Amino acid sequence: MVWGWVTNFFTYETTKSVVVKSWLVGIINRVVQVLIITYFVGWVFIHEKAYQVSDTGIESSIMTKVKGFGYHQDQLMDVADFIFPQQGAAVFCIMTKLIITENQFQGKCAENGKGYSCNTDTDCEQHLGSILTNGRITGACLHGGDMSKGQCEVEGWCPVENDSIEMDPMVDVENFTIFIKNSIRFPLFNITRGNFPSNMTSEEIKKCKYNTETNPFCPIFQVGDILKYTGQNVAGLAKKGGEIGINIEWKCNLDLDIEYCVPKYAFTRLDAPFAKNAVSQGFNFRFAKYFKTQNGTEYRALHKAFAIRFDVLVTGKAGKFNTIPTLINLVAAFTSIGLGTVLCDLILLNFLKGAEQYKAKKFEEVSEAQIEASLAPSPSSQISIKEGMKSSYDSGAHSLATADQPV
Repeated sequence: MVWGWVTNFFTYETTKSVVVKSWLVGIINRVVQVLIITYFVGWVFIHEKAYQVSDTGIESSIMTKVKGFGYHQDQLMDVADFIFPQQGAAVFCIMTKLIITENQFQGKCAENGKGYSCNTDTDCEQHLGSILTNGRITGACLHGGDMSKGQCEVEGWCPVENDSIEMDPMVDVENFTIFIKNSIRFPLFNITRGNFPSNMTSEEIKKCKYNTETNPFCPIFQVGDILKYTGQNVAGLAKKGGEIGINIEWKCNLDLDIEYCVPKYAFTRLDAPFAKNAVSQGFNFRFAKYFKTQNGTEYRALHKAFAIRFDVLVTGKAGKFNTIPTLINLVAAFTSIGLGTVLCDLILLNFLKGAEQYKAKKFEEVSEAQIEASLAPSPSSQISIKEGMKSSYDSGAHSLATADQPV
């Protein structure tokens, strides 16, 4: 048994050509080869540009600037009033509604809301340690002068905020404009680009407005147009707020002129999954402005702001021809063409009539004894060829016609 394993291990297999004249197998073979070639040429090389080396580690810088005027509660507001933060970063908010609680001092007062109504102190003790209140619950129940139903007492900034006030939002926000200045760099190729043409003058920038068809490279965007591209409107976002994404995509083929490396803008509502939720709709945040009285006592004005938040996102990919990925994908393409042979062999060996005959022609064992016997001189020996079998004297290939297969 050991000797048989050793002899089987030290064997050599070589290919043997068997020409099968079958329309079915021939058509399958050519169709598979055409599909594989089409895939590599059309998708891998043309669409995916697999002959290039790519750089996706884009370095980006964003500067934004908003301009406009709007009325809120009969008060004219400018960019210093409704933009937060004011640094012109990639993430900024345009406030559409403000609820202001004036003159808050540190002290103790009654909490707002029906959930904190009480009759005795025991009713308030269940709220001790709650973080959903406007201050720290003391456990005391405060009653009015008529001994009506009371409210739980809190310690903090008083009077507490009442954010259930109804007011009209600032709808003028749709006329505001956003200027976006974006510079990028692909470190692998040391290529730097800006999001608007370098030959664009200041007068042209001041007059242009972004449009996907007529002016796709203008860096000034009107808020109403951005919302329209996302399928939203100011009336639906101004009351509760929302989050809008501005994506700047850089997809550059550096085999072409560098001037063809230009940005493409896309817009989407990022908080769309929560738009129909019963809780946590929209976008809001709080901030305060602090003051001091003449005697040095600190007080503040609390602002609860509902806003449209804009996130400017930058993505990019640059590619350039390189020999190594080209050779790798060419080898993969030529290797994959052989899959047609594998599929045809599978059909011939298992599903067609005459499979056994095909196996006999495709696989043949040759031992050393057979070689020595064939080399031994024998005057009476002659080469016999089975009737109907064609032998190729120059290549050793056998041609097996469909007629040769037993029915």
